[in-house]
Amino acid sequence: MVWSGVHRAARPPMIGRYAEREAIGRLLASVRDGFSAVLVLTGDAGAGKSRLLEYAAQSAQDLTVVRLVGVEAETRLGYGALHRLLRPYLGRLSALPQRQREALNAAFGLTDASPSDRHLVGLAALSLLSDAATAAPMLCLVDDVQWLDRESAETLAFVGRRLYADCLGLLFAGRDGTGDHDVFGALPALRLEGLAQAEARALLTDGVSGHLDQTVAERLVTGTAGNPLALLELAVNLGSEQLAGVAPLPEPLPLNRQLEEHFRQSAARLPADTQTLLLLMAMTPTDDQAALWRAAGALGLSVRSATPAVAAGILNRGIIAEFRHPLIRSAVHSAAPPEERRRVQAALAATSTPERRAWHLAEATHGPDDSVAAELEAASERAQTRGGYSEQALILTRAAEMTTHPGKRAERYLDAAAAHLASGNLPAVQPLLELATPDLPGPVARARATSLRASVEMFYTRPREVPAMLLAAVAGLGSTDPAASWDLLREATYAAIVGGRLITGTTTREVAKATADAWREPALPAGSPDPLMAALARSVAYGYAAGAPALAAALARLRTADELQEQNPLSVMISAAGDELWDIEAKREILEKLVTANRRRGALHGLSMALLALSTVDIWDGRFAAAETCYNEAYDYMAATGYSESGDFHKALLYAWTGREVELRAAVATMRAYSEHLGIGMTYRWVGQALSIFEIGRGRYREALDALLAVFTDHPLILGDINLAGMVEAGLRAGDRKAAAMAMERMEERAPLAGTPWALGLLARCRALMSDDDTAEQLYQESVSQLEKVPVAVELAWSRLLFGEWLRRRRRRADARVQLRFAYESFESWGAAPFAERARVELLATGETARKRTVDTQFDLTPQELHVATRAASGLTNAEIATQLFVTTSTIEFHLSRVFRKLGITSRKQIGRKLRETAERETYPERTASSA
Repeated sequence: MVWSGVHRAARPPMIGRYAEREAIGRLLASVRDGFSAVLVLTGDAGAGKSRLLEYAAQSAQDLTVVRLVGVEAETRLGYGALHRLLRPYLGRLSALPQRQREALNAAFGLTDASPSDRHLVGLAALSLLSDAATAAPMLCLVDDVQWLDRESAETLAFVGRRLYADCLGLLFAGRDGTGDHDVFGALPALRLEGLAQAEARALLTDGVSGHLDQTVAERLVTGTAGNPLALLELAVNLGSEQLAGVAPLPEPLPLNRQLEEHFRQSAARLPADTQTLLLLMAMTPTDDQAALWRAAGALGLSVRSATPAVAAGILNRGIIAEFRHPLIRSAVHSAAPPEERRRVQAALAATSTPERRAWHLAEATHGPDDSVAAELEAASERAQTRGGYSEQALILTRAAEMTTHPGKRAERYLDAAAAHLASGNLPAVQPLLELATPDLPGPVARARATSLRASVEMFYTRPREVPAMLLAAVAGLGSTDPAASWDLLREATYAAIVGGRLITGTTTREVAKATADAWREPALPAGSPDPLMAALARSVAYGYAAGAPALAAALARLRTADELQEQNPLSVMISAAGDELWDIEAKREILEKLVTANRRRGALHGLSMALLALSTVDIWDGRFAAAETCYNEAYDYMAATGYSESGDFHKALLYAWTGREVELRAAVATMRAYSEHLGIGMTYRWVGQALSIFEIGRGRYREALDALLAVFTDHPLILGDINLAGMVEAGLRAGDRKAAAMAMERMEERAPLAGTPWALGLLARCRALMSDDDTAEQLYQESVSQLEKVPVAVELAWSRLLFGEWLRRRRRRADARVQLRFAYESFESWGAAPFAERARVELLATGETARKRTVDTQFDLTPQELHVATRAASGLTNAEIATQLFVTTSTIEFHLSRVFRKLGITSRKQIGRKLRETAERETYPERTASSA
């Protein structure tokens, strides 16, 4: 239909905004060149964001342009906005990998499948848009992002962070702060300020048909701070005498909120049926015209009701009924009387789908109503099945508000808080808990509230008060619910391990004792983390002799699991157990299994944590490049999920081994700051480990010993036991035999109980160091023999370095050279600079010249290119690699083209050979030289 009536120009000329237009031009050029680009426009209401989106659309006539506008009334509908954006492309779903297809179908309620991780939904949306952009480059324009539902906003932000070579541009626009969503913060942004004086005057002059007094123009420009919409509205709505300087100007001038009031007054002058139609339009998405006119019919409204709004410049003239400016929609919605809103909501409830009926019915109801509350609760369950946790939380909050019984109301507030936690909207959790707390019906509900509070603290990694908080909740439960008590104790133990000596109100040992005593091993799947948590608790509470067998059994159980269940960062607990037992093989196997499971589920946070843990396994095996790859991939996923940290302090161990002192000191400073600010005692152990290895490599034994003594008095859980060998060496070389003896006593107790080759190899090394006679030779040989059995190459090279030093001091230079040459070439090939230099000096003292490694870096693959190259060499297809790395096939194709060029090859079959040749050249340079 085409509206009739008088209407001013809907699209005023674009004056000024040169920098913004250049930014949009660069975005479009990038898309045309086959790449992707993202930009977020922010600014006050009326700053010109929507106009710039229109400019982008006009400039992209050679591209496929798709649009989405956030609607305030739709903010509660999980994935609702995303569904509107992707609806034209759902016919392409069959082209997606199965898990992505299932994730998107579940999110949109198209199947009964259980909800998937929201990042898998994001990858599916990314793949669908990228697939659509293969036919023709695409530009997505998303306006009023502050009114997007949280799930859609997070998904689109995820898409923006994962774009690379997809012929796809995303241009977002929203008011400052983008409403409740901070998810766009990591994307490139451009804030629109007011127009400059000259540009503002030009825009104002263009909008005035008669005489404009220059003094008046200056006053209007200054009074509106150059806000384009305010200037245009003044140009149209002020009288000719006011503009000419004859009559006084209004006080205050319409700006921002006053501009909204101006729109409200403009709408209030229209006929009643037109006002009702405008309110109905404000409550329905622009692209759902069928819903709009069904409800309009129920209200007795016709198309003719829109004519006065078109004539007044509130609606655009066109086939689709739409507001001239998004601010008008907001003004109409916020200004409507409550009774009129309820009348319109009742019409929407009568004509909408079951998914939306409950909410409309609630909005149409005045005061509490238990039957409506029950209908809302049922609707919240449907939202949960789609993974719309934010929608579920909003519906449950509304259900609680409509509930008459205090206890039931409190439970619904509690459920809403849990849904907000699941959605990642943590600031919304605490207010709901405060509403629920006074009327919580019994100890089970109160314990659940405490658990939610603790979860928020642990989400922010603030464990300081969590263990005591959870122990109090367990005491409140008594014997009423053993299963709930165990869940609380498991969480308390994890928090106590992370918090260490910095927790308050209790101790790690007290928490562990309560957990160990409460453990009653039920029938559980092999992948359950509960036996591992119970074993860790037993080790802390009752000592290593009691805990080691339980830890070994728990790890063995996890190694047999087909599917691991991610609770807490399970990877942290696996690392704890593996390090306590010096069991590198179990640690690697289980972590690799966890990486695979998280990758398959699209659980990027768990995946990043597992990769960080796996990187330490690579480090102990001398695979520093592989560790760097793990770190970089983990950081990539952290960025993809909007998680940012100051500095890459996780790499402290790698910095220590490679001798990167500046980076190591910065990482240590960051970890110490986090420890004090958040109460993360675990980082003290990381600091002690990294500093001691670095200082031992440099021969600064007193400094190494001081770093280890700082954490030795803690129960050596997580990075404790594997430091004991270093403490023996540092104590002896620093002349502190007492400290060395303390560490040796613990090694003598624990290594035989662990019984792993790593443990026994380190025990033999320490006994050799402590020996004053020739028995040291046999002990060093035993250490080497044990360490050769397991993938701990740096420990093997370390033992051979110490063995070589011992042989040289006994003037057995030829024998010493064998051990020292092995140690030097190993450390040098890995880039373990401090230990390589130490071995080189010792080797020189035997009379042998040690050549330094020359690393061939001609290929210079980026971390992402290396990810792609190694996976392509393993035989994975582009689609499989894209799924694993959470990018699109177009991005994989782009990276592979660069890999081919850098490696000088023409087929992916050649990638593996080239990578092996490079590794061989870097690891054994003397072989390359001799063959040449």
